[in-house]
Amino acid sequence: MDTSPVAPHRMDPAGGCPHADNARLLVRGAVTPVVLPGEVAGMAVLGHEALKEFLAHPEVAKGAEHFTALREGRIAAGWPLTTFATVRGMTTADGEDHRRLRSLVSKAFTARRVEQLRPRIDELTAGLLDDLHRAAEGGGGVADLRRHFALPLPMGVIGELLGVDAEYQDRLHHLSNQVVATDIGPEQAVAANRELVAVLSAVASARAEEPGDDLTSALIAARDEEGDRLSQEELIGTLVLMIIAGHETTLNLITNAVRALCGHRDQLDLVTKGEASWADVVEETLRWDAPVSYFPFRYPVRDLTLDGTVIPKGTPVLAGYSAAGRDRAAHGPDADRFDVTRPGRPGAARHLSLGHGAHYCLGAPLARLESIIALERLFTRFPDLDLAVSETELSRHSSFVGNSVRALPVRPGTSRG
Repeated sequence: MDTSPVAPHRMDPAGGCPHADNARLLVRGAVTPVVLPGEVAGMAVLGHEALKEFLAHPEVAKGAEHFTALREGRIAAGWPLTTFATVRGMTTADGEDHRRLRSLVSKAFTARRVEQLRPRIDELTAGLLDDLHRAAEGGGGVADLRRHFALPLPMGVIGELLGVDAEYQDRLHHLSNQVVATDIGPEQAVAANRELVAVLSAVASARAEEPGDDLTSALIAARDEEGDRLSQEELIGTLVLMIIAGHETTLNLITNAVRALCGHRDQLDLVTKGEASWADVVEETLRWDAPVSYFPFRYPVRDLTLDGTVIPKGTPVLAGYSAAGRDRAAHGPDADRFDVTRPGRPGAARHLSLGHGAHYCLGAPLARLESIIALERLFTRFPDLDLAVSETELSRHSSFVGNSVRALPVRPGTSRG
């Protein structure tokens, strides 16, 4: 038996498709040491059951004070993953602080509030399908679905929820991309974070002067009326998290679902024939090609043994959602196959791509609703829609956090309506 230590997996800052590496790593085990950008030692949890246990473990924390290397000053200024560790908000809070911050935001994402958004999502979707059609007409039959459809839909919805004027939305998307990128230099990283904070501070100032029926106005009221409930730093940190999580995940989800359906026309046929639902498409895409590949960070508050591997106290740990989604131990020998009938099978393992435990994605119902509406309307309007280039020609995200492509050129074909 080989007892030699496992060589750490070096996370590629340039990103790329994660699935080949994931498959190789899963053969080695459910937990693996990794090297993060800047030669920072970390770990990644890849296996479905191990990740499920880890995400809900009572001795795993999110607060940056538990990140040993950061606390000891061993993380260089401008480290591209700094924001994930240090932004003040729900994703970096524990215990009572987490419950306090989550309660301030949760009212905007109740099932009732999300359902009330359906008419607006329908309206936005219809307008964006018109835009996609016009873009294709002006582009020789080809248009970038990501730019003209998959991006402006969730950005428009989260923008309205937060009270962010349209003039800010393109810039916020660009800055969000820079924040989640893992291949940019220290100066770029610092500049992007500073500008993102500056733009959102301007948004908050505008809402303070003219409050509306939006989440930012409600957060400002909580800050001003009950100062112990929300600090200024937490206000801006919450807006940072809401903007990034509120559109990047759904953008990647819609993009990846369209790619999957175009590459598996038999699965699209099952949906159009009523043998599977658009909700099934969304759930299978979340499993098969998770919109977030490796999410930073969690830290054991003591040395933690998980699936036979010790994760030392204070180690930054990545949650390997894309790997867990194709873990054969949980999803069967055909885990690599895109199958829209899988979510409805008795005993099918539920994916973890929107999290698990206390930090389960608060915006999950909204992301699902937006994606279901978007996909149904898209393929109803353009039943012959297909990729304009091969899958291998698509340029990938320059990040191992977000999992998708930079652009999605499609041929919409004949429009029905």
